[in-house]
Amino acid sequence: MSLKLLLQWLSLLFFTITIVPCYANQSNDSQAIDYLKDLALTDLLEVEVTLDDTFDVFDGLIKAKKVTIATGEKQYTSRAPSITTVITAQDIEAAGATDLNELLETVPGLHVRFDNFLYLPIYTIRGISSTPNPEVLTLINGIPINNLQFGNRSEVWGGMPVNAISRIEIIRGPGSAVYGADAYSGVINIITKTKDEINGTETGVRLGSFNTLDTWILHGSELAGFDIAASLEYHTTDGQQEIINEDAQTQFDKLFGTDASFAPGSVNLRQRGLDARFDISRDNWQLRAGYQGRRDIETGGGLAQALAPNDSWADDRINADLTYHNPELTQYWDVTAQVSYYHVAFRPENNQRLYPPGAFGGTYPDGFIGNPGVSEAHSRFDIFGFYSRFNDHLIRIGAGYHYGDLYKVTHTSNFGFDPITGEPLPPGSPVRELTDTPYAFLIEGDRRAWYISLQDAWKINNNWELTAGVRYDDYSDFGSTINPRMALVWQIRPELVGKFLYGSAFRAPSFVDLYNINNPVRLGNPNLSPETIDTWELAFDYRAKENLHLALNLFHYEAKDKILVMSDPGGASNTAQNAGTQKGQGLELEARWKLTKKSSLLANYAFTEATDENNDHDAGGYPRHSAYLRADWLFYPNWFLDAQINWIADRKRAFGDPRPPIDDYTTVNLTLRRKDIKQSNWNFAFGVRNLLDADAREPSVGPDSTGMISIPNDLPLAGRHYFLELRYRF
Repeated sequence: MSLKLLLQWLSLLFFTITIVPCYANQSNDSQAIDYLKDLALTDLLEVEVTLDDTFDVFDGLIKAKKVTIATGEKQYTSRAPSITTVITAQDIEAAGATDLNELLETVPGLHVRFDNFLYLPIYTIRGISSTPNPEVLTLINGIPINNLQFGNRSEVWGGMPVNAISRIEIIRGPGSAVYGADAYSGVINIITKTKDEINGTETGVRLGSFNTLDTWILHGSELAGFDIAASLEYHTTDGQQEIINEDAQTQFDKLFGTDASFAPGSVNLRQRGLDARFDISRDNWQLRAGYQGRRDIETGGGLAQALAPNDSWADDRINADLTYHNPELTQYWDVTAQVSYYHVAFRPENNQRLYPPGAFGGTYPDGFIGNPGVSEAHSRFDIFGFYSRFNDHLIRIGAGYHYGDLYKVTHTSNFGFDPITGEPLPPGSPVRELTDTPYAFLIEGDRRAWYISLQDAWKINNNWELTAGVRYDDYSDFGSTINPRMALVWQIRPELVGKFLYGSAFRAPSFVDLYNINNPVRLGNPNLSPETIDTWELAFDYRAKENLHLALNLFHYEAKDKILVMSDPGGASNTAQNAGTQKGQGLELEARWKLTKKSSLLANYAFTEATDENNDHDAGGYPRHSAYLRADWLFYPNWFLDAQINWIADRKRAFGDPRPPIDDYTTVNLTLRRKDIKQSNWNFAFGVRNLLDADAREPSVGPDSTGMISIPNDLPLAGRHYFLELRYRF
């Protein structure tokens, strides 16, 4: 990126900020202040509002929010030894977000694209991603939910509602020195609401386009000395129905002269979801449990990039954790101990047709059918403590153990090998049971891992602080790894903080990477090593004025031993290998401006350049340029308007993909909300998404080994759509 282009972008961002109109009608002062205090919080500012004769809401203190994700200790974002973002429940409500993906798309340097199968979200941070998306560690209340099979959140994710979320803390960059495996390109910690945050009962309903219905109830109270919080959320939708003009079967139809494909046809995104959570705490103890059930999850663009109407999947996820936290165990020890359990299981609800009836010239009259299912159980014990005996040093010591068991693999298919004869199944065979035979697609197995970690936060003087740490992880299946970190934070001036950061991280090989069998397209390799990455960052946090906050982050990373699927000698099969290298660099610019007493603006811009070093080519699929603009305006008593603009640009294709670059797109979202500020009982909202009906698309998979591109015109996102929402508190 040239200096000239960078200056042009910075000038454009500054121009955009300064020309935004600021209008504020007169309303009841104290009510307006209460509303702003409730809603005008973002990841850069925390506002404590006071009232005086001039009605200046910024007579109060403006300070960076505190996060725990960087070290486990609460710190201001400006001084945390990582590049962090915080999204609060107030942000979620103001923006009218209905799913986790909408919120993550607002984070600079993080773009949400989608896989063809189930439209699974792929969280692309700073140009780093792959189709299963194991590079991002996702936590719920600090507990990892990445699975063993693919290393991602779940093969049947089905989205995540946001009504029970208190806040989302995000690290952009490495996190393995604290969190271990898969904290590779970033960490996302989803923190659910407690009794004090709910404080009563809230119920709500949301109706939207595509026959979408969301309903929920939250409750928080005290019972017999215990703090109780509970939530229940239900979601159902037919899904957006944008058209896929050609799919994988279309290409085979051209070859065989058949007409079996369902394309042109709509993407298949019907689904139902139920989320339930429970939280009980007293004194130093907290018990939390959750359930996420997914049903009728349609296949999106298809399991093998061939449309499959009416095929569907189910998924169940259960989590529970018991935490003991004593901030004063002894005079110098603040200790937390936690035991947790996580279970995930997915399965097909009917026969899954990788290719439709009549596939391959009619040799598969019932379709090319494969039905995989997997169940996993994860048990963890973690303990860590902060030791403050030494002046100007805060030492963190941690240790833990993880046992993961991929204990059940189910598989039926009408292709592959006959489990009785061991011979290849002829075309047109009936579906055979391959479960518990040598011909199932994946080997059952377990993984045991333990770790120790050490970190020291040394306050050198009032202006300098050095955080240095290291974590050692040992795995039963691929060995050990050591990941250090270092962060030097400098209070340059009272309003300006600078940070220099270094971190190493790793991505553990998934069980598919290691043990996939009977699938010549992707065979596992038990000799794989983990992927590794080294990242350097330079960051500045600047409070330019009392009501204007700016942040600039520069980064460079080098990723090695990336796991790629490579052709074997002879070309008859493909096997996972530690063969990839990727380098990246870029910048992220953020601005938060409190324009008037009743309006605010948040803007960010990110530039990323990621290179596939093996082929000296752009890594492809990610936006080199992205920008986000959010304006909030209390324009009339009790009425609040939120406008968001998201711009995604300059997405190149990966090496070997001859298609032209992916088209840029800009989406505009509006949310109009009426809230009874005085009583806070009724809350009504109307939202429109993709207001201008932009033709937004995410990249489909490039050519296979034969040169075939299954979905040439990429994966369409939803056009213009709407929702109505009503909440009531009592």
